[in-house]
Amino acid sequence: MVLLLLCGLALFAVVQWRAGANEKAAEAAYPPSGQFVDIDGTRIHMHVSGAGPDVVLIHGASGSLRDATFRLAGLLEKDFRVIAMDRPGMGWSDRPPGYGGIWNVAPEPPALQAQLLQKAADTAGVTNPVVVGHSYGGAVALAWALERPEDTAALVLLAAASNPWEGDLGALYRINSSRIGSAFVIPLITAFAPRSTVEDTVSSIFEPQEVPDGYLEHFGPQMTLRRGTMRANAQQVNGLRPFIVEMSRQYNTLKMPVEIVHGTEDTIVPLHVHSEPLDSQIDSAVLTRLEGVGHMPQHVRTEEVLAAIGRAAARAGLR
Repeated sequence: MVLLLLCGLALFAVVQWRAGANEKAAEAAYPPSGQFVDIDGTRIHMHVSGAGPDVVLIHGASGSLRDATFRLAGLLEKDFRVIAMDRPGMGWSDRPPGYGGIWNVAPEPPALQAQLLQKAADTAGVTNPVVVGHSYGGAVALAWALERPEDTAALVLLAAASNPWEGDLGALYRINSSRIGSAFVIPLITAFAPRSTVEDTVSSIFEPQEVPDGYLEHFGPQMTLRRGTMRANAQQVNGLRPFIVEMSRQYNTLKMPVEIVHGTEDTIVPLHVHSEPLDSQIDSAVLTRLEGVGHMPQHVRTEEVLAAIGRAAARAGLR
């Protein structure tokens, strides 16, 4: 029994050591690209570029602002000041006090995330922005608008999680958002996940389109495999539905221009569950269906996304 215990402790130590080494390598390869601000004890990372009306970009699950800076931010900064932000717990942003750790598995509400990002944007002088949210970031963008309806010029929602869905999100999210999964399963993934599995996972997110050349190298999926980031992502995503239920009851109060862009072949955040109902919940919403497109319209149909952001800005009187 003692020998088994010692072997178990030795294995645990090896897993933690290897996980820590992989995290250090990822952080060295993908250092912060923007600036940090401290908001109520939470460090938020954001990348500001360009000049003009403000556009805030909020990434989705398992993401970071590097998703936005791969291509979209650089194209937008010709006409706008672009503020790409790491959501709390993702990229280089911290989780707020009271959230995170191995045993605390409570998710941050989208409203709290929006408040932290808003205060961070305030420090950069952001006013009346067009707020663009992808996937999970769409829920945070909607929370942003609900928190500050008079200081949100417009919303652009890209394959956004916006309405309640049936069933759960699968075993991996259930396990990784639990205390046992947080303590034991996540370190194993951080320590030993093969690159081929990471690449296959990213490919599945882009299906039926292919991953653009250079995306993996720019985005750095190794950063999403850090233990703290995986815990934050699993807890936030697995705990999102109750917040969406409550938020969806308030969508009819939103009056700013809303552009919704969603692929018809999105199997991760299905169009018929999310954006089609949202189109009827907000009077000012305009839904653009992208035929044959999956979950990443900002990368595979970038021109249509740029056009939607331009329309939103024009409808809001910013252009």
